[in-house]
Amino acid sequence: MSYLRLGPGVSRAGNGTAAPDLPRLAMSSKSEPISEQVPRASAHDAPWGRQNLLQILFVHRSAADVERCLHELRKVRFTVSSDVILTLEQFAERLRSQLFELILAEYPNPDWQETQLLDLLHEMKKDIPVIFLVHDLKREIVAEFILKGAADCIEVESIGHLPVAVHRALAEKSLRDQRDRAEKELRRSEARYRALAGNLSYGICRCSLDGRFLEVNEAMIRMLGYGSKEELLALELARDIIQDPDRRAKLLGQTGAVALVDPIEIEWKRKDHATLKVRLSGREVLSEHGELEAYEVIAEDITKQRELEDRLRRLAASDSLTGLANYRHLVDVLNSEIKRSKRTNREFAMLFFDLDGLKRINDRHGHMIGSQALCRLADVLCSCCRDLDTPARFGGDEFAVVLPETDAEEAHLVAQRICESVANDGKGPKLSVSFGVAVYPQNGETIERLLSQADSALYSMKGQRIVAAESRQTASGQ
Repeated sequence: MSYLRLGPGVSRAGNGTAAPDLPRLAMSSKSEPISEQVPRASAHDAPWGRQNLLQILFVHRSAADVERCLHELRKVRFTVSSDVILTLEQFAERLRSQLFELILAEYPNPDWQETQLLDLLHEMKKDIPVIFLVHDLKREIVAEFILKGAADCIEVESIGHLPVAVHRALAEKSLRDQRDRAEKELRRSEARYRALAGNLSYGICRCSLDGRFLEVNEAMIRMLGYGSKEELLALELARDIIQDPDRRAKLLGQTGAVALVDPIEIEWKRKDHATLKVRLSGREVLSEHGELEAYEVIAEDITKQRELEDRLRRLAASDSLTGLANYRHLVDVLNSEIKRSKRTNREFAMLFFDLDGLKRINDRHGHMIGSQALCRLADVLCSCCRDLDTPARFGGDEFAVVLPETDAEEAHLVAQRICESVANDGKGPKLSVSFGVAVYPQNGETIERLLSQADSALYSMKGQRIVAAESRQTASGQ
């Protein structure tokens, strides 16, 4: 039997089980942390179940909402220590005095406006994922938060999505930290380079001034899949970089820029023709008389790291149910299309769709059929779109499609074709959708304005449909 070890903020219920108290809100610059200890997860638990102690800073006024968040995280075996504050002054003081892996912030909040919290975090140079807990989610606010660097936005009514959002934010932060550590590792002193010569994790080679291999270590031989040092010495993998002055300067960190230079990343072929992604960093080797006699290059195989980053990037940009782009990716696409339109002076359109009566479908047929209805609409969006279009699920029963180089008339034709396809997909229950259209730049020159215009047009159509349906019901009753 496993037991729950009690920490501050947890009390024993009368039935012998652990019952959490509501967290106390900080009314001054001091507040007591809430510590939730749970049993260690097994190897078969969810990935986030194996996290270490997670330090969370809540910027929130509602004790009930904070406890709901903690409850959802405990359900998936997060071990949480949390602190609750109210104002930006308390926020800054707490970040200076303590370490936090995650920030959960209420929005709207009377003590700060819009992106003030994100701006303060950037000013303090703190790379901490921020997830906003939003009441009455507005698309333009979500777009602004994502563009400013927020990790995610979760509606309080959908707080069950919080563990997935937390796991994704922590995974992205972990990747950033790994990349930063790798870059620092590659810029160590000469002593570090020499110590790496015997390291089995990094390939080390010494090249002549024209780029020919003079010496390689065992790690380099295994990395490239060769059977002997002599085979590898016959190759000239570094010649192109060494003989190119600009690339050589970047390899050696001699660009003259004040900021740190990113290491060179290239592709090398193994003996079996498999492709490796390799990160290179180098230094000059001087003779006893101070003359340049060779170059020493460190090669790190980052193939798996890049594959993992690509997979997480795809997951972060896609909706888990439908596989379409999510609202974060939609915001990025709209931002890119606005920039492209300004360069080319060509308009683009955005369609907004709302699946009519999803709640009625869920109540009558069950949530499984409701989820299938969302996937049916997603399939239609994909089949009716070109390769350059971007269909996305914005959230709930709302979907969007970005149509590059499309005017208002063409956009309406596409929307009507989608409506007809949804209504006649041959599956049950029968579905219908309402839509709104916004065209850049006629209907707005910002993402927020385009979203607002498309949303207004959508709900105008939905209102007309409701009035028409009520009229038909009245006539039928008479």
